[in-house]
Amino acid sequence: MPFVQIYLGDHLTQKNKEDISLAIHQSLMDNFHIPADDYFQVINAVAAGDILYPGSYFEVPHSPNLLYIRITARSGRTVEMKQSLYKNIAERIAAATPVSADDVVIIFVENESADWSFGRGIAQMVGK
Repeated sequence: MPFVQIYLGDHLTQKNKEDISLAIHQSLMDNFHIPADDYFQVINAVAAGDILYPGSYFEVPHSPNLLYIRITARSGRTVEMKQSLYKNIAERIAAATPVSADDVVIIFVENESADWSFGRGIAQMVGK
């Protein structure tokens, strides 16, 4: 069950936001084999001046379209699965929006089954 937080500039349109969200979700389904209804995301549109970044990092140039994607998920994915996910997300976003693959920054955070509750104060995934 990934939980996705997306931070992007408020200059991007609602359609851009939807396309970014769907690109991430489709990539998670393809690479991590999550079900279609495992769709938990929050989009945070912020003023362009509130997204801070270097002009370039690791020789990757960044522009005002830079966005941050933080994915929190249970541990257990291989490095290769994560690398494939990152590539897939960046390519899909670049194909569907004005955001280039260079401007897609992804942070992946892992935790365990006991760290999730889907309501009712129950850790539904414990023991699964």
